[in-house]
Amino acid sequence: MMRPSKDLPCVYLCTHPVDFRKAIGGLSVLVEDELALNPFDPTLFVFVNRRKDKIKILYWEKNGFCLWYKRLEKQTFKWPREFDTDTLTLTGEQLNWLLDGFDLWRNKPHDSLDYQSVG
Repeated sequence: MMRPSKDLPCVYLCTHPVDFRKAIGGLSVLVEDELALNPFDPTLFVFVNRRKDKIKILYWEKNGFCLWYKRLEKQTFKWPREFDTDTLTLTGEQLNWLLDGFDLWRNKPHDSLDYQSVG
């Protein structure tokens, strides 16, 4: 089974749906021009179609682009609603949860606390 590593430090999720006729060339231009990111960075770029039943993941691997594709047969991916930015940053583990059908935006963990003193 091919699956993104849960240990990936950074995954970019494109928040708006894209035209799924786009292949590697079109998606890499979208990353560079519309998202203002470097498609050659060692990270994953995740896209969804309008019906949210298909996902494409673009990434650069040493000497060429790779494109990973998943199509759901009956359900849809839980995608973020109404964000002010074009991208959200996820971890590899969160991406796998998204691929498994979890809604990352409704099921939130407790906030992390960062104290400097117990007093």
